[in-house]
Amino acid sequence: MPLLTRLTGLLRRALDATATLWPPIQRAYAWVHRAAQLLDPPAGTPGGQVRRHLQGLLRAMIRWRHSAGPLAAAVAHFCAVTRRYQAGLFHCYDIPGCPRTNNALEQLFGTVRYRERRASGRTRASPSLVLRGSVRVLAVLGTLQHPCDGTTRVPRDLSAWQRLRAELTHRALHRRAQRRFRRAPGPYLAALESQVLHACLPS
Repeated sequence: MPLLTRLTGLLRRALDATATLWPPIQRAYAWVHRAAQLLDPPAGTPGGQVRRHLQGLLRAMIRWRHSAGPLAAAVAHFCAVTRRYQAGLFHCYDIPGCPRTNNALEQLFGTVRYRERRASGRTRASPSLVLRGSVRVLAVLGTLQHPCDGTTRVPRDLSAWQRLRAELTHRALHRRAQRRFRRAPGPYLAALESQVLHACLPS
């Protein structure tokens, strides 16, 4: 009992000495906790509704941030960072199966890395995955959720498919040019200089 009494007295004196520090912490914690609740709504809640509620909370936090005392700057930083990420923050509420957190998203993309390693035997990402990641990653994730057959592989928009092919070809050309420069920078720069001079000469 004497030990418990001493510990109780020690805690009481510590709380009394820091009593002025707790109200700002309680205020800031309540705001952050409310933001977490808004970002975890019941299933089926539209993304637009979540956005409106969160924006209302952010406006209130900015308006009353001075009530958080020394944490006012931290509250302002929280609001600024949250608004910076708003463009991609609410897709998960409107797209079924879209991960809501960074951890869940990282696990989802981890399946792509795992299958790439199993198929190629590489310990690192292959150059083709870097070049064609916008297609290959989406293809892997799509087929994991919905197995496809021959009919689903036919492009619905032929012009969009052709633009995507042209973009991938353009990336591959840039990649090959970088590799040639790394292997032999002198001849590469000489050929580039020759092309520039040829283009500048009158025909």
